[in-house]
Amino acid sequence: MGKTRFTNALIVNEGRLYEGELSMDGRLIAEVGPRVSAAGATTIDLKGKILMPGVIDDQVHFREPGLTHKADLATESLAAAAGGTTSFMDMPNVKPASLTQALLGERYVLAAAKSAVNYSFYMGVSNDNLAEVLSTDPRTVCGIKAFMGSSTGNMLVDDPRTLESLFAEAPTLVATHCEDEATVREATLRVLAAKGQNATAYDHPVVRPREGCYKSSSYAVALAKTHDTRLHVLHITTAGEVDLFAAGPVRGKRITAEACVHHLRFAREDYAALGNGLKCNPAVKEASDRDAIWAGLLADRIDVIATDHAPHTVAEKAAHYWEAPGGVPLVQHSLLMMDEARRAGRFDWPKLVEKMCHAVADCFDIVDRGYLREGYAADLVVFDPISPTVVDERNLYSKCGWSPFAGHSFPGSVTATYVNGSLVYDGSTSRFSAGVAARLGFRS
Repeated sequence: MGKTRFTNALIVNEGRLYEGELSMDGRLIAEVGPRVSAAGATTIDLKGKILMPGVIDDQVHFREPGLTHKADLATESLAAAAGGTTSFMDMPNVKPASLTQALLGERYVLAAAKSAVNYSFYMGVSNDNLAEVLSTDPRTVCGIKAFMGSSTGNMLVDDPRTLESLFAEAPTLVATHCEDEATVREATLRVLAAKGQNATAYDHPVVRPREGCYKSSSYAVALAKTHDTRLHVLHITTAGEVDLFAAGPVRGKRITAEACVHHLRFAREDYAALGNGLKCNPAVKEASDRDAIWAGLLADRIDVIATDHAPHTVAEKAAHYWEAPGGVPLVQHSLLMMDEARRAGRFDWPKLVEKMCHAVADCFDIVDRGYLREGYAADLVVFDPISPTVVDERNLYSKCGWSPFAGHSFPGSVTATYVNGSLVYDGSTSRFSAGVAARLGFRS
């Protein structure tokens, strides 16, 4: 890789949108500003397109190992690249679950050979693996994931003694899925008694109610305050939860929160059209909850935007409501979704980039990514705001082969994605080659 210079760009970075240029030399950004040096560089004229840092997604399920009939690291990382995401953090509920350091390490070996974009993996917690968890290296692992609610396999953490020890001793960030197990179980029994096999996805916010989310999130926050734990609460879905978090810049916070793109986009009425295609955990709830999440995001109570990308096969999603798994494939369209929200007046380009790039890097203390800065990794996205993207199965990279946006036309498009200075997506074709992506590093 030689030196490349981008000209006639609309640069979005660090709270500004301005006309400028950027050069990269090998894997790194060399210079950024109104004008940069052109000596020895290949010049690419962006003709007024947006140039921004690559999106960092702190919550995905790429399903490898063990669930590769529905997704794998190669297919889902290419979907990420096609959507402008250059780094991801993957969850531990695979098969076998990432409950030992050895199993966690095997996932990094797989990603080094197969991922088109940068990667990290969470260490998983159960009620009986605390010693393994506490040996996690905070410089090389994004965090520890605790399912404080229903999950697959041996991943539910509901023993108060385990949680107290985890929050007291965790060597790095603890990320939580917060839904109170007892509350969900009781609500499920009520809906079963009332509707039985007549229940549909429209009942999902009742089966997994807001009370369970708030009870679990408030418990996690209380534990974190007691033990001064670095806590990150994933996928906030209710108005009540928003008030649990303090407003202000993410850097320096000990307790942070995430919103997911589908909880910012959809509301309960959308189950009528999407059915099980919108079924996810925690559930998409009322429009009032969605609006409160947006308000919390803009007030900097909610710190980052992610996807919780969770693909399942068409056949799995076509099952009856009670059997259909929860999860939606979203990583290829997250930036497009938020661009539509921007056009609707929800926020502007600088705020979008803050929540999808800058704040994620700050939240996890990622080394030299998330910003357009000299010496930082050249993870870049070129976005064309006037070239539409029409979603259909022929342009989906995710192995599951479906999207809740099938047939939808987004007004903009990702036209290029660079990872560590290498072009991995050119707007229509993957240009993946092994060794381009890197394991994320973290400041301990």
